[in-house]
Amino acid sequence: MAGLRLGPLLRYTDGSSATIWVETSRPCTAEVRCADGARGAARTFQVAGHHYALVPVTGLTPGTAPSYDVLLDGARVWPPPDSRFPPSLIRTPAAGEALRVTFGSCRWAAPPADGDDPVGPDALDSLAARVAAGGERPDVLLLLGDQVYADETSAATRRWLGARRDLADAPGAEVADYEEYTRLYHESWLDPEVRWLLSTVPTCMVFDDHDLIDDWNTSAAWLAGMRATPWWQERLLSGLMSYWVHQHLGNLPPAALAADPLYAAVLGSPDGTDALRAFAAGADADPAAVRWSYRRDFGRVRLLMVDTRAARVLDERHRAMLHPGEAAWLREQALTDRESYDHLLVGTSLPWLLPHLVHDLETWDAALCRGERGPRWARFGERLRRAADLEHWAAFPASFAELADLFARTGSGPAAPASVCVLSGDVHHAYVAEPAWPVGTAPGSRVLQLTCSPVHNSVPPTIRFGFRFGWSALARFLGRRLTRHGRCPRPAVNWRKQGGPWFGNQLMTLTLHGRSARLRLERARRDGTLATVRESVLTE
Repeated sequence: MAGLRLGPLLRYTDGSSATIWVETSRPCTAEVRCADGARGAARTFQVAGHHYALVPVTGLTPGTAPSYDVLLDGARVWPPPDSRFPPSLIRTPAAGEALRVTFGSCRWAAPPADGDDPVGPDALDSLAARVAAGGERPDVLLLLGDQVYADETSAATRRWLGARRDLADAPGAEVADYEEYTRLYHESWLDPEVRWLLSTVPTCMVFDDHDLIDDWNTSAAWLAGMRATPWWQERLLSGLMSYWVHQHLGNLPPAALAADPLYAAVLGSPDGTDALRAFAAGADADPAAVRWSYRRDFGRVRLLMVDTRAARVLDERHRAMLHPGEAAWLREQALTDRESYDHLLVGTSLPWLLPHLVHDLETWDAALCRGERGPRWARFGERLRRAADLEHWAAFPASFAELADLFARTGSGPAAPASVCVLSGDVHHAYVAEPAWPVGTAPGSRVLQLTCSPVHNSVPPTIRFGFRFGWSALARFLGRRLTRHGRCPRPAVNWRKQGGPWFGNQLMTLTLHGRSARLRLERARRDGTLATVRESVLTE
């Protein structure tokens, strides 16, 4: 008899359909039956000895929230008979309703030892507790990177790895292959509160560096060094394969899945491992051949989730956060049919606007690595870039300016949305920043950088001081001195911090209704609740 190993995860939803992801213990038919009669079924597919299904559910009614069961070969496996949580629901939005978008990043999923969590309470656990108690429920949850930490494993996972292979051999206590990646997802998504939350709140996901390795694709020199490492190729392929299975598939609407040749090949094969492995190898060889970015429309809210890791151009003379095809896709998605949306959300794991000193440091370092001050400074710049994680949008100056221009164009004219919000994580704290364009070029839309992380992680006190100092007047003075040394042009926009920095395990929620937008930041407390840190009106 087939069992449910992982899931269910409620992924895509619209007014009439949804997709639900599961991992099962053996090949079977996975079926979802809703209380209102909507249903769907799918046969499992196999990758590296594991069995998965993405079940399309059709016949849903807009504005309803039916409960659902999961059956494997006709036997009910969800909800569990001893569940302490309410039934899992598929809530479909109705036209004109407010949309609540909750987002965050960086969830180190190690379970606490003896009840003592070394990085504090998990914000997703706290959110699950509130939703289970009948409190406010997000309409969609955006997980903006570092869903798993391939290079920072827990004590329990290290013991499991040690029973499987010799940790004296590289990559040591980091994950090495697909099977070890599945261990990370099980550790993360089998947390009881999180498992239930992901079964009842739709999620959109995108990777960041720790999903593969810290500093993934920082530079051409970094990549050349990693490719010379014996264990890297298997790690990379396994990371991309597991991301496609566990995260990427659920990001896509049913129509896109139906047109996806890789998905068809995996479904049509007794074992999709070779097809998926070949795809991952092709993605590594030619990043322009694969698009991990995607678009979702929620009524009159448009979400563009942008891959800022695999889509990079790393040649120092042509360095770009997004290769030309990806940049063109982003422009097209933002500028097409602007009259059809009131708010544009751009999900990018890495913040566009940083504390001023950090921005200037990254821009200066990019100039050094490009050779503006000669080869000795270039070598220093590369060492500094890796040591200090200088790899955000500011480290790709041309891409930073292109994004500023895109937001100005998107936010101008009679079809401009009320807001353009850049949603980011990565930096283990939260803040709000607002750009200002030169006189005569400012968009009519309100443009904001909303950064929120971690969901469950920590930041050392020295780094906290650095982030606070980075916004100060002295920091701006020091930053300008650095950029003059690097012969760097002034950035395309100026910006000011409107709130923060805030530290702790936290989540932000945008409530969007018509042309209005409201923001709330909440921090997880040790009593299992979420405390409001900041509420503000972004647009009326």
